[in-house]
Amino acid sequence: MKFGKWIGAGLGWTIGGPIGAIIGLSLGALVDHSSDDYVAEEESRPYSSPRSGRPRQQTGAGDFALSLLTLSAAVMQADGKVMKSELIYVRDFFNQQFGEQATTEMMPLLRRLLKGSIPLAEVCRQIRQNMNHALRLQLLHYLFGIAQADGNVDRQEVTVIETIANYLGISSRDFDSIRAMFYESTESAYTVLEVSPNATDDEVKKAYRKMAVKHHPDKVANLGEEFQKAAKEKFQKVQEAYERIKKERNLK
Repeated sequence: MKFGKWIGAGLGWTIGGPIGAIIGLSLGALVDHSSDDYVAEEESRPYSSPRSGRPRQQTGAGDFALSLLTLSAAVMQADGKVMKSELIYVRDFFNQQFGEQATTEMMPLLRRLLKGSIPLAEVCRQIRQNMNHALRLQLLHYLFGIAQADGNVDRQEVTVIETIANYLGISSRDFDSIRAMFYESTESAYTVLEVSPNATDDEVKKAYRKMAVKHHPDKVANLGEEFQKAAKEKFQKVQEAYERIKKERNLK
């Protein structure tokens, strides 16, 4: 099977633990499909969900990949259906990050994951132990991107992402900040900066500097081009929020 060579090449810690167990079971039952065939097969048809180590400081893009794939499935299952737009979002992201061949090999794995139950607490615990805070924030931003892919961030999807955030040790302030990046309003701009609308001008400026450091793309510089692109988009959301507030307050 084609998966073995790519997965065995450098996925590090993800081969073990709950993620490794999930991937192993999925691979054991997997029949090869291309990602294009899968998207064409699923279209917009609703999907009935069957839902009923030691830490280290850095992880590589390979480590991040299976974490993304596993949690992608969890978010896509959230509202009981898998949409074509969600599949395309994940496929395009992986295609730009890892290339067409790797993506073609991984999409059928996603299909298997979508048909199973994902033990979120155990999976997130493993990710939290091996992934630094900046990467976990980037992971959360990516998951909201999936939720928004069909043009509507469903409440059930937000609930699952919030559960993931809690398991990953992401604070409610950080969660609200990233969620607000997907809504355009002055109120959400304050939430992005993690500051109250009643804050002073100096407090707003201080909050912006803090968030600019927290979400700077350099913090995920060890990941590939597509992750860097997503990180820059997140950083841009922080800047846009600050500009919106500056305009409202007429700040210099």
